[in-house]
Amino acid sequence: MSEKRTEISELGEFGLIDQLAKGALIKNPSTLKGIGDDGAVLDAGDQVTVVSTDLLLEGVHFDLAYTPLPHLGFKAVAVNVSDIAAMNAIPTQITVSLALSNRFSVEAVQALYEGIYAACEQYGVDLVGGDTTASRSGLVISVTAMGQAKKEQLSYRSGAKENDILCVTGDLGAALVGLQILEREKQVYLSNPDMKPELEKYTVVTGRQLRPDARMDIIHELRELGVVPSSMIDISDGLASEIFHLCKASGVGATIYEDKLPIDKQTFDTAVELNLDPITCVLNGGEDYELLFTIDQKDFTKLEKHPDVHFIGHITKAEEGKFLVTKSGTAVQIKAQGWKHF
Repeated sequence: MSEKRTEISELGEFGLIDQLAKGALIKNPSTLKGIGDDGAVLDAGDQVTVVSTDLLLEGVHFDLAYTPLPHLGFKAVAVNVSDIAAMNAIPTQITVSLALSNRFSVEAVQALYEGIYAACEQYGVDLVGGDTTASRSGLVISVTAMGQAKKEQLSYRSGAKENDILCVTGDLGAALVGLQILEREKQVYLSNPDMKPELEKYTVVTGRQLRPDARMDIIHELRELGVVPSSMIDISDGLASEIFHLCKASGVGATIYEDKLPIDKQTFDTAVELNLDPITCVLNGGEDYELLFTIDQKDFTKLEKHPDVHFIGHITKAEEGKFLVTKSGTAVQIKAQGWKHF
């Protein structure tokens, strides 16, 4: 009798991670946190080292038909720095590994590294190593980022408690809307190469897709204000999905309010133009790389006047579930329909 075959799509990305993580037994006392957060945490004496790694694959995570190589290099670093930020740590080093097909010239690789070095400069990190190899299918980029913090400064996904305030930085949904515009203009170009892509009025949303920025500015500001978030995660798979992660790790529920969700005017207008619901884009968009975090109520006054921190809801008991209160006052159960890789 043949063995049962389970499709990866049945489990999904996070189900697969949970399944694989069962075999990862921690043996070293220096491993303070393994799989299950934005980064692993390793004991380093007075401080801890935070480590995170990400893969970007051509045709899955990016399309070179409309992605400039310097932007891609910057993004590859930024998405990893964002994971270090989500632990409330300061990034210090990265390694970069590439798999290259023979259609890439030395000049193309240099253009990619132009963006990598620009990100290193912006985030104050050192490129300290990596690997290069041949690829038969396209470009693959793997970045590992390392950062540092004091133990008491760290923010895990698991620290949210009842009555904590849910905060989010920046605005949401732009990266998804930008991707839809880029895909639309690519199809127009493929059907008629003489047509010039119309991207001038979409610079905010396309920029957020092509060259996102990790919110290290907020991490430095939280340090200055003396605020340590009780829990934190970066928004890579969509707000709803990240709320599920925080609630699962912390054993809590959450209520958020539609009229508190931050959305840029260009994101809103472009979503409507594309017949997309703007709130759905905010909840399920992904790739915004903003920070979702919780604070104790006593810290509210420290962040109350911050122009780029929005208070979108609060933490409840686990049995109260996860709800969005609409503008009309109706409570709707949140569904996590973030980015599906499989």
